[in-house]
Amino acid sequence: MNSNNYCIIMAGGVGGRFWPMSTPSCPKQFLDILGTGDTMLQTTVKRFERVCPRENIFVVTGIIYRSLVKEQIPFLKDYQIICEPLRRNTAPCIAYAGVIIKGINPDANIIVSPSDHAIFNLEKFTNLIEKALSVSTQHDWIITLGIEPTTPNTKYGYIQFNEELSLPTQQNLHQVITFTEKPPFDMAQQFINSGDFLWNSGIFIWNIHTMESAFNTYLPELYEAFKDVNMHTPYSTIENIYSLCQSISIDYGVIEKASNVHVIISDFGWSDVETWASLYDTHIKDSNGNAISGNNVITYDVKNSVIHVPNTKKVILQGLENFIIAENQDVLMICNRNAEHRIFKFASDMEMKTRNNNK
Repeated sequence: MNSNNYCIIMAGGVGGRFWPMSTPSCPKQFLDILGTGDTMLQTTVKRFERVCPRENIFVVTGIIYRSLVKEQIPFLKDYQIICEPLRRNTAPCIAYAGVIIKGINPDANIIVSPSDHAIFNLEKFTNLIEKALSVSTQHDWIITLGIEPTTPNTKYGYIQFNEELSLPTQQNLHQVITFTEKPPFDMAQQFINSGDFLWNSGIFIWNIHTMESAFNTYLPELYEAFKDVNMHTPYSTIENIYSLCQSISIDYGVIEKASNVHVIISDFGWSDVETWASLYDTHIKDSNGNAISGNNVITYDVKNSVIHVPNTKKVILQGLENFIIAENQDVLMICNRNAEHRIFKFASDMEMKTRNNNK
């Protein structure tokens, strides 16, 4: 295993679309959403232990989640848990983690990944990550993994690629032409039909010099704010930097502007597991099309539903079709799958009702 391989795992989101399972105090990356026995963060860390030494894995999260990260990934040393004082999207968190890693190893080769995606063919994924690391070691390129699309999904970003190979020796590696964020259905269908578009996985690889140059070129104020930070920088200084930081994604701030982005066409079974709908699509289903998480669930005449309840809860359901049934602690939600877009409203109304009842 190459000691120059590092990984930045972004674990600061609040996962609001997975309410009531995911809450601000314990977002979805800290939950066993897929019913595997591991939380999504634990699964992600295990995935990258295959290509990075444990001491080279860094988790970026909100300061309020530090203890959760430490509890779930106990081998991490304090400096490997990089705590953000404020949520400022992905570009600042990567800039922060990147300069910490640079101070440790100026020859680092860095994978950047979300903490809450599902990947089903681990061998294929590992092989492609190793391929990307090999390329980024030799070239000052940003390498991203693009997923071969199966449907005209309007919730994903799309990558258009040049048909010519970037390197004759590297199959399925192509230069990126354009990025398109969450297109309407008709456009997504055109992308699928064209054959030269991929889903944007949000996973990318670059060497530390490419990273530094990209921030300096496309986000110079952010680069200046973080360039002198190291693992010994007082947290009060980090708080001050974050209070002045622009909130911007790495995709919009850097990746979509850079001319040196290359994509590896990938097919390893992937889902961003962003919503109950994507969980339903991802999850193993019973003979009636139900995606069930919970050891003590009995169904009668229930079809095409998502059921996610604690293993300790005994649940009997009858006569439902196309529903979401989810329980977390003291909240039970039962709603039609077609009403998933109203979940933020449900959560807000419940919070207001609870507040009024406690007056």
